[in-house]
Amino acid sequence: MKRYLSLAALGMSVFFLSGCAQGAALQSGSHAPVELSSWVASWDKDKGLAEYRQFKNHLSIICCFMAYYDSEDKLFIPAETKEIADFARKEGHKQRYLTITNDWLDEKGRQNPKDKDLLKRLFRNDEQKDAVIQEMLAAAKELECTGIELDYEAFFKDKELLQDYLSFTYKLSRACIKENLDLRIVLEPGMPMDAGLCKGPEYVVMFYNLHGKHSGPGAKADAAFIQKTIGKMAAIPGRKSAAFATGGCLWEDYGLLGLKKGPVRFVDEDEAAALVQKHSLTPERDAESAALHCQYEENGHHYELWYADSETINAWIKLAADNGIERISLWRLGGNTDIKAVKNR
Repeated sequence: MKRYLSLAALGMSVFFLSGCAQGAALQSGSHAPVELSSWVASWDKDKGLAEYRQFKNHLSIICCFMAYYDSEDKLFIPAETKEIADFARKEGHKQRYLTITNDWLDEKGRQNPKDKDLLKRLFRNDEQKDAVIQEMLAAAKELECTGIELDYEAFFKDKELLQDYLSFTYKLSRACIKENLDLRIVLEPGMPMDAGLCKGPEYVVMFYNLHGKHSGPGAKADAAFIQKTIGKMAAIPGRKSAAFATGGCLWEDYGLLGLKKGPVRFVDEDEAAALVQKHSLTPERDAESAALHCQYEENGHHYELWYADSETINAWIKLAADNGIERISLWRLGGNTDIKAVKNR
């Protein structure tokens, strides 16, 4: 009998510690106030800025996405990124960040996203790190941004590279303080957050791609994933933000546990809504994630669609806020049916 009582007690503990993830459906509702930030992407500048006009008064920070590296490992700022920064400055937005990624253009102009070899070259010695930082500072000043956002990804499993990255962030943080620039650092959810991150920057943790091009159908985040990631964030020093993704994914012919798999592509909310209307669908709201999903057949192919609307985003924000997160970042502006329905309290 004692054994059964112990197991029952353990089960109740897991239930309550998980925020009743297996109980009531994840829903939006009132919560403690949060600060909202968002990105405008260079490849979707026009739609992103159109939404920014609607939503700017709700945002504390706007991030101009992105700058990356050319075939000679020099920092490159697309014209569209410059236009985003200039527009936000003219609109009087006080906190404007230039986002810098480890994407790399090869000699043929092909873009290599999240390039680990690029980082090895950028971090090869202290002198090179210093030169990279000076490029970043100059780029932020050129665009009259008030801060830098570092978005280097897909490297942390390489232990040596991780240590070089940490050394680089310490240098970058000191340089930003000296130049009176703010600093945000984007972290993937799998990043070891107890690795020795420097104090000072705001850390923005990605709460998305639980499902995506790498997986079968599902939501970009759900309650269990959000709570698990928030738990890991306790090791981060100082300010921290949870980044949630708008839109979703469309899977073609996914079946047999992934043995059968067609193309997968990202869709924004507007594209998802157009598919729903075209095929006369009635999406269901998933209880664990608050995301919408539906299926349809077309031209002999089976499709499954999962996406977030404002209700989904608000439910995610509430769960984060209820777990002590005070800053929320939204990836991204552009293609959202009703961005103004996203609430900060």
